[in-house]
Amino acid sequence: MLTGRCRILLINSGAQYRWLEGGQRLHLQHGPIDLIISAEGERRSVARAYQYAHGAFKTVLDDLVAELVSLKQVLPSASTEPLCSVAKRMVCAASQCTDLDTVTPMIAVAGSVADHILDAMLKAPALDRVYVNNGGDIALWIAADQTFTVGICDNVETGTIAANLTLEAKHLVRGIATSGWRGRSHSLGIADAVTVLASCAADADAAATVIANAVDVPGSRGVHRVPAVELSPDSDLGSRLVTVAVDALTTAEIELALQRGRSKAYELLSRQAISAAYISLAGTNIVCDQKTNKLCAGAMHV
Repeated sequence: MLTGRCRILLINSGAQYRWLEGGQRLHLQHGPIDLIISAEGERRSVARAYQYAHGAFKTVLDDLVAELVSLKQVLPSASTEPLCSVAKRMVCAASQCTDLDTVTPMIAVAGSVADHILDAMLKAPALDRVYVNNGGDIALWIAADQTFTVGICDNVETGTIAANLTLEAKHLVRGIATSGWRGRSHSLGIADAVTVLASCAADADAAATVIANAVDVPGSRGVHRVPAVELSPDSDLGSRLVTVAVDALTTAEIELALQRGRSKAYELLSRQAISAAYISLAGTNIVCDQKTNKLCAGAMHV
C-alpha cells in the first residue's frame, strides 16, 4: 500500500515513487520515464487509484526495452506484432499518422505510457478528476460534473502560457501533448510549440510530433540542423536532420511554415484523429479545429 509523504522507495529494478510536497501528487520515475500523477475524488477511491498506478508502472520500462528494436523501426518495416500494452498503444497511435514511411512507434511513447497508467487508475470508482503527466504529455479523465483547465504552451523551452482552455467531460478529450524543436525530443521542423488535443494521450503525442515536423521552411539558411544520432546515438531518427537552432525568419517564411503545419493538422482533423491543434512560431499563433477551418489566430474550440 502507498503510504507516507516524504519517502522515496524502490518498486523494482531501479523504479521509484515518492509523494510530492503536500502528499496530493505522486511522482513515479524509472529511467527516462518521469510521471506526475494526481487523482481527486472519494478518499478510498483515490488511495486505490494510486495503488493501481503503482502496480501498472512496475514493468513498463522493462517491457518496452524488450521490444525496443521493433519499436524503433518505421511502421512498414516492423517485423513483429507488439506484445505489451504500451507498445500496442504506440503502434496504434503512430498508424493514424499519414507519414507511415518516416515515423516509428516511438513518436507516441510518452503519451502511451500516460494512457496506460491512467487506464489502470480508472479501475477505482468514485473519482472526480485524474491526470498523468509524462513530461508534458498528459492523459486525463474528468467526471461529468467536473472541469479541467489546461494552459496552452507558447514556447516549450520557456513554458510560456499563451492561453487557458477549460475542458469538460462532453468534449471527449483525454489526451494533450506538446512538441517543438525547443523541447526535450528532437524535431524535424521549426515550430516553437505545437499543442494537440485528442481522445487519448498517445494520439495527441503522435500528432503533435508530425505537425511540429511539418512546420518548416525547407532549404532555409536560417534553420540549422544536425543528424539526430550526433545528439542521441540511439535515436530512432538515425541520420535524419533535426533542428538545433532557428535564426530570425522573414514574414513569408513564417507564413509558409505555419501553412505547412496547418495542412498537416487538417489532414488529422479530417480523419478525426485529433480534436484541435495550436501552433506557435516566432510569436505568431494559429488554431486548427473543426470550427476554425482557416489560417488564423484565435480561441481553440473542442
